[in-house]
Amino acid sequence: MKIAVGCDEAAFDLKMIIVEHLKEQGHEVDDFGAEKGEVVLYPDVAYKVADEIANGHYERGILLCGTGIGMSICANKVPGVRAAVCHDPFSAQRARKSNDAQIMCLGERVVGKELAKCLVDIWLECEFAGGGSAPKVERIHELEVEHIKNFA
Repeated sequence: MKIAVGCDEAAFDLKMIIVEHLKEQGHEVDDFGAEKGEVVLYPDVAYKVADEIANGHYERGILLCGTGIGMSICANKVPGVRAAVCHDPFSAQRARKSNDAQIMCLGERVVGKELAKCLVDIWLECEFAGGGSAPKVERIHELEVEHIKNFA
């Protein structure tokens, strides 16, 4: 799978653990920063990764910051992107199965490295289940389109 990964300085160490874990599993991983010691504004990194996902250049994205919340808020501003903060196995599973989230957001200050690897594995193994969630995900798309039309 082709995966885009990005972080701010608060999550550099966890990003590197996740990148190594993904590569060990045979995934193609592109790192959108931050680099070691680099201070960045997480919205810039989140937007780059979310834009790549929205344009179909990557199948999935993983964004990391202190809590995962800021990355999620920013990534969700990009039309067509669904980003979810995942801090436990159930949220990682449901982010894909119920919400078809293409981006997982993790917080280095919240999730330990072994749990983070476990959550990534669960999230990557799951696919959108459709069913009762399909109309909800479709409605998200419809609202995005309406919003864009209103501001065009």
